[in-house]
Amino acid sequence: MSSPVRVTVLVPCYNEEATIVEILGVVRQQQVEGAELEVVVVDDGSTDRTRELLAEHPELYDKLILCEQNGGKGAAVRRGLEEASGEYILFQDADLEYDPNDYPALLKPVVDHDADIVFGSRMVAPSCTRVAYFWHKVGNRLITLSFNVLNNTTFTDIYSCYLCLRLSLLDDVDLRVDGWAQQAEILGKAMRRAKRMYEVPINYYGRTYEEGKKIRWYHMASVLSTIVSTRVSRSIHQRLG
Repeated sequence: MSSPVRVTVLVPCYNEEATIVEILGVVRQQQVEGAELEVVVVDDGSTDRTRELLAEHPELYDKLILCEQNGGKGAAVRRGLEEASGEYILFQDADLEYDPNDYPALLKPVVDHDADIVFGSRMVAPSCTRVAYFWHKVGNRLITLSFNVLNNTTFTDIYSCYLCLRLSLLDDVDLRVDGWAQQAEILGKAMRRAKRMYEVPINYYGRTYEEGKKIRWYHMASVLSTIVSTRVSRSIHQRLG
């Protein structure tokens, strides 16, 4: 039998004292046939009890990275990528909106079909989705449509947290975006080498702003700008050989 695929579960967090222990506990419980999971947590300068709780539960992760200051989710992701030892990266938010029990479905295309990119889609027949903000869904569809038009793809949900991709797709890639638009940058630049891309349905338990949701409608502008600029940059790179 071939050796299991090593997957780094990257968990950036900022002021998630209410959920960090619970979510990492569920992540730790996951056993996926054909895959070996490494858990890397990046605390992005939390000012609540998140760091204290992480220190109290070292059994819940393999590596803990403590950032001195809050640099944004993108900065935390870049720091985590530096420490990842997996062949694949699987992004996991530190709240409870996304369920790690979906890992077997997310990693099935990797284990069975050698996928380069797998998205967990909230739009493809999930068994459970919490009803939330209308304009968030409109914005998500606009972002996904823009990406598909520019990249000739058929994704349904490119701003799902659950993105799993082969780490080598980012070799020699300079990630510059620190904010919410970084996922668009990562995906756009990974497309330069990706050949096999899949989506699988996932459940979604979105939270309200009162419960700690951080993304706002105005983040969409930077995401759309990053989608366009990354596609233009890739076209230039392709023309130059």
